[in-house]
Amino acid sequence: MSLSIAPLFTDVCAGPPSGAAFWVHTEDGLRLRFGAWNREGTNKGTILVFPGRTEYVEKYGPAACEFAARGYATVAIDWRGQGLADRMLDDPRIGHVGDFEDYQKDVAAIMDALDQLDLPKPYFMVGHSMGGCIGLRALYNGLDVAACAFTAPMWGIRISPFLRPLAWALGHSMPVMGQDHRIAPTTFPEPYVHIAPFEDNKLTTDPDTYTRLQDQLTAHPGLALGGPSFAWLRKALFETQDLAKLPAPNLTCATFLGTNERIVHVQRIEDRMAGWENGTLVMVENGEHEVLMETPQMRASVFDGIAKTFRSVTTPAA
Repeated sequence: MSLSIAPLFTDVCAGPPSGAAFWVHTEDGLRLRFGAWNREGTNKGTILVFPGRTEYVEKYGPAACEFAARGYATVAIDWRGQGLADRMLDDPRIGHVGDFEDYQKDVAAIMDALDQLDLPKPYFMVGHSMGGCIGLRALYNGLDVAACAFTAPMWGIRISPFLRPLAWALGHSMPVMGQDHRIAPTTFPEPYVHIAPFEDNKLTTDPDTYTRLQDQLTAHPGLALGGPSFAWLRKALFETQDLAKLPAPNLTCATFLGTNERIVHVQRIEDRMAGWENGTLVMVENGEHEVLMETPQMRASVFDGIAKTFRSVTTPAA
């Protein structure tokens, strides 16, 4: 597999100066992008960031700075259908996937590509939101990482009890009517940060972070993504339901969850971590969905907690 250089936008809140982005192709012929930051001194390993739905490589530039300060290189991925990766529908604003298993083809392509880069080992995985769902499935598929961490993982989707039966019903009926590509109800084609005011937003309590996210998409609208399709919603519901039936992987894990989480299913996370023998659930007081992009104090505690978890499996006990 050959790599070619891809764009990496550094004009809005860049990552470490060592950053570069690459194109890679999946086994089913789609073009993905991933970014890598590996500066001098990041010799403790490489953290594979599995982003959430709608996210893109540049959003994790500041996170790469935080990980670099703690001795880790970072890789972040544009999943199929988002960022600069190939979009799946004629309307590029709608998030779509044919099957959630397709994301594992993205994982496989990235892991193959990493063999061509001089990145420090061992590898670790940090999965956020949808990336937490993809990452958990990848662990069951044998993802070669020494330990893992999750932030607000999408192990279930928060849907009102009154709307959940409707979501299932529409998820089953829309493909029969040939409308699986339509955007799911209560969502919009525009990116969340462009239609939701900072006040009472569901992502972060940090105004500087929210402004940065808005500025990134204003400067580079090709990165933007709106709501999911009916197909994505149906497949996501099935995937999270299937994952909930499986025992926890035999791997050291820490999961970080804001106490004001309003996007993913909190009970699913609590149940999963209660049964994870080598796992810890850390509640981030007053945190919203993006705990890696919260106020400086909150996010520092999360980055410190992730680094501590990863050191625990690589540093010999005294």
